[in-house]
Amino acid sequence: MAPDVQRAQTVTHRLNRVLMVAPIACSILALAIVLGNVPAGVQRQADEGGWAHLFQLLIAGQLPLVLLFLATADWSRTGRLLLTLLLQCLAGLCALGALAWSGY
Repeated sequence: MAPDVQRAQTVTHRLNRVLMVAPIACSILALAIVLGNVPAGVQRQADEGGWAHLFQLLIAGQLPLVLLFLATADWSRTGRLLLTLLLQCLAGLCALGALAWSGY
């Protein structure tokens, strides 16, 4: 295999590993924002604050990350791919569920 092709595959593999974890990290940060605001006693506001905008960016930013993950995925390992997608979806649903539970 040519060195350039091998290097491109290595870069793609590394990028895929980062994209595997990034949506889950975004969901955990979004969950932390919600769970941090509840005990702090932050009330619903007519004008959304900075935390609400950060939550929205973290949730909306996951879609491009997941699509890039799928674009760089090794499709010969579908079991691992589906498990990762399931974990990404569950993490996102946990963050959205906490938002619904908190009443914001």
